[in-house]
Amino acid sequence: MYLTKEIKAEIFAKHGKSATDTGTSECQIALFTHRINHLSGHLKNNRKDYNTERSLVKLVGKRKSLLDYLIKTDVLRYRAIIKELGIRK
Repeated sequence: MYLTKEIKAEIFAKHGKSATDTGTSECQIALFTHRINHLSGHLKNNRKDYNTERSLVKLVGKRKSLLDYLIKTDVLRYRAIIKELGIRK
């Protein structure tokens, strides 16, 4: 599987307060971004996989709602995570 426990722990350690910090917005956004990148690569090879395409659209929507929440609560954290993950141009 593409998302093992070690990869998740690494993402949470990098973007959260610790490796077990899974609930903060930054951690969730980073995890969604990793999954979105993986699914985008899968869809480049399998363009008729409509179930994966639907899952990708749902993940993008979840990430967008988390980003909207973060920009309302703390703009500095929003700007930091956007810059770190390279989501926006």
